[in-house]
Amino acid sequence: MLVDPFGRHVTYLRVSVTDRCDLRCTYCMAEDMTFLPKRDLLTLEELDRLCTAFVQRGVKKLRITGGEPLVRRNVMQLFRALGRHLDSGALEELTLTTNANRLALFADELADIGVRRVNVSLDSLRPDRFRTITRTGDLDKVLGGIMAAKRAGLHVKINTVALAGQNEDELADIVRWAHGEGFDVTFIETMPMGEVEEDRTAHYLPLSVLRERLDAVWTLSDLPLRTGGPARYVRAEETGGRIGFITPLTHNFCEGCNRVRLTCTGTLYMCLGQEDAADLRAVIRATESDDALHAALDDAIARKPKGHDFIIDRGAPRFSVARHMSVTGG
Repeated sequence: MLVDPFGRHVTYLRVSVTDRCDLRCTYCMAEDMTFLPKRDLLTLEELDRLCTAFVQRGVKKLRITGGEPLVRRNVMQLFRALGRHLDSGALEELTLTTNANRLALFADELADIGVRRVNVSLDSLRPDRFRTITRTGDLDKVLGGIMAAKRAGLHVKINTVALAGQNEDELADIVRWAHGEGFDVTFIETMPMGEVEEDRTAHYLPLSVLRERLDAVWTLSDLPLRTGGPARYVRAEETGGRIGFITPLTHNFCEGCNRVRLTCTGTLYMCLGQEDAADLRAVIRATESDDALHAALDDAIARKPKGHDFIIDRGAPRFSVARHMSVTGG
């Protein structure tokens, strides 16, 4: 098992397969992004090798992310390879986070491989507003992908970044729509990662405020549910649906952190909000033996910090870490 200095078992790996995305969400990316050259990315075989090493060390949940993972060429080859760990029972869950732009193309195949649920990033149900937030997005195409996933039998969870002055007036409507379709919803506070054109403090909405607003609409009951991630869940009694809150700023979730993040270049970040990292690409390209790789994993997890240093305030820097979320991996 991979155990950090604070006794937390690492059982959850989030893997970015690309830094590229076919949207340009204003809180996530600069409009004119410079993406990594393809030669810097891990091959699909290298990604499989690294993921397999983590599974051998007790990781039970793999989440494939980006950027947008479904824009990676031949990405289903990786899903099919990782599916063998589901078949063996070594892995409990293989899932992904997507913007659903290309989900209609792959939903059935994902279900056949053994993916049982997907997280879909969706910040507005209003076409004009959706295009404004994403800069390029077509809401109908995204909704079509979501419904294709539903037809394929995938459980869909909607992830919505709560943005003051941008989408806060429709967050209750997103809950109504999602619960009406049988989807859960998780709200996320905007995180200060990477330089973007806008001032994030202008759109920061504490989820404590949002919960109070939703509590005025529905009866919210706390749930003990944990899905392996940082969300805390409630049930809206009137709809029967679940609402999650991911609060890295108002109430961080570090004390129970069980996850690490692997980038598409083979860089392992032990904490989303810290810069310390381990270069696993260099290790696997230096030798075909996995002994050095497992030693590198031990060394990296031994440096996993107690918590992140995120802060969002008008007196603080514009970003806490320089890398964009699309580089780190969802």
